[in-house]
Amino acid sequence: MRILHVDTGRQMRGGQWQVLYLLGELERMGHEPVLLARAGSPLLERAAERGFEAQECSLVAVVRCSAGADIVHAHDAKAHTLAIAAAGTPLVVSRRVAFDPKRDILSRWKYSRVARYLAVSRFVGSKLVAAGVDEKRISVVYDGVPLLEPKPPAGLILTPRFSDPLKGGDLLGRLDLPVRQSDDLLSDLPGSRLFLYLSRSEGLGSGILLAMSAGVPVVASDTGGIPEVVIDGVTGLLTRNDPESITEKARLLEREPELAARLAQTARKRIVREFTIERMAEATVAAYRECLA
Repeated sequence: MRILHVDTGRQMRGGQWQVLYLLGELERMGHEPVLLARAGSPLLERAAERGFEAQECSLVAVVRCSAGADIVHAHDAKAHTLAIAAAGTPLVVSRRVAFDPKRDILSRWKYSRVARYLAVSRFVGSKLVAAGVDEKRISVVYDGVPLLEPKPPAGLILTPRFSDPLKGGDLLGRLDLPVRQSDDLLSDLPGSRLFLYLSRSEGLGSGILLAMSAGVPVVASDTGGIPEVVIDGVTGLLTRNDPESITEKARLLEREPELAARLAQTARKRIVREFTIERMAEATVAAYRECLA
């Protein structure tokens, strides 16, 4: 299959990493991925560096490149709007956000043009159903992450650096914990003693998956799709979004290193079983084939 991917993200966030991982795995599987991404974006630069067929995104480029594609896959809301111009080619849209879809006339028309939605979690899928999308047009495709090599815990408590107010970064200043904000989780996670993921609205939380892959115990907000990954007391600890609960859960794992190690070990085993890049790509291709059947 030749698949045209459209992504308009300005930054290299979780969704853009998933696009990059998917391009590589699709190529390995024998498919022909093509990327249209925002000019100057980290995703476009990284894709080009890795030798993928990639160019700047525009309405003209979408129309031109979709002509020879079997599937058009839009990875964000603006990409979804642009991809509607690819008339005649089945449109697949990834949905990663946890907030309710808009229900105005224009939005309903936009959603009706999609052959298949790839919801990043069951929670996100339920939001689409509540907005009127037929559940037969929704596939849940969880993120996939690389398997990182666990290291003995020695570093500080790590958390992603967030600018989105819904991500709970404002809570960090109210915690009596030595928390370090990271711009590069792939490099910083191995060896961290705890991963803290705070959010008020979350489709899934790919950073959590990376921490679990690296064998780092996780404390995460009990919201959105996060509980589908962090099973409380089994693969990590869930917390309310208040300083007292967050601090209590973090200090519990620091007081009980055996508990922290057990949670981390169970979590990594779950990553190997369910959240690899290969499984993500296989589920995505299965959804493509359903659109073409």
